[in-house]
Amino acid sequence: MDYLLRDSLHAGVDYGRYDWRRLANTIVAVPGSDEEQQRPIGVSTGGWHAAEGLILARYFMFTQVYFHKTRVAYDHHLRHALAEMLPGGKFPPPTKVGIKRYLEWDDWLVLGRLARNKGGDHGRRLSERDHYRQVIETPETPKESDLENLIKWRQALDDLLVAEEQADKSWYKDKEFDIPVLKEGRTPEVAPLSKYSSVVGKIKPIKQVKLYVRREDREEAVRRLEKVKG
Repeated sequence: MDYLLRDSLHAGVDYGRYDWRRLANTIVAVPGSDEEQQRPIGVSTGGWHAAEGLILARYFMFTQVYFHKTRVAYDHHLRHALAEMLPGGKFPPPTKVGIKRYLEWDDWLVLGRLARNKGGDHGRRLSERDHYRQVIETPETPKESDLENLIKWRQALDDLLVAEEQADKSWYKDKEFDIPVLKEGRTPEVAPLSKYSSVVGKIKPIKQVKLYVRREDREEAVRRLEKVKG
């Protein structure tokens, strides 16, 4: 609930917003069975639309912001730049000494090293905003035919393909955990949110794949892909 609102504010977008006041006011402890030691947290029937809004806000925030093609490219460059800077390519281990060293790797240390050209080619691309360009992507939930096309795209791009990133996310794990909705009364009834919301019940996990090339190779990459599509 918290990070969606903060990220929405600082990113300057509305995708992560929802009626948090209504949701907070309708949170309840749901009656469990006699064997259960703890009561699960859910919402009353007056708040299931607010809970639905939370799930949809999370879906939109990930598809439109967190998995945006440019942000994914910068994630790729940052991972590789850090691997170039860090001793042995890894963060310090979670030991007494290691934690102290880990905490030293804040924004200022990383940005300072990037300014001193310590991140290799990926560090340079971060500093100069010369990120890889996406040339094609599969649908959010690819079918078998889409995966077959992906193989053809890889073969067509061949030496031009420099990065392949998969946006893999399950927005609502209704099979593992479904938000309980409590209908209060003489005989309280509990039903999962996916039974109340047909929209939430139909949300599918995303397994989108994005293919990237260097900026200077983008025109040739598009030409090759058009030839395959043609």
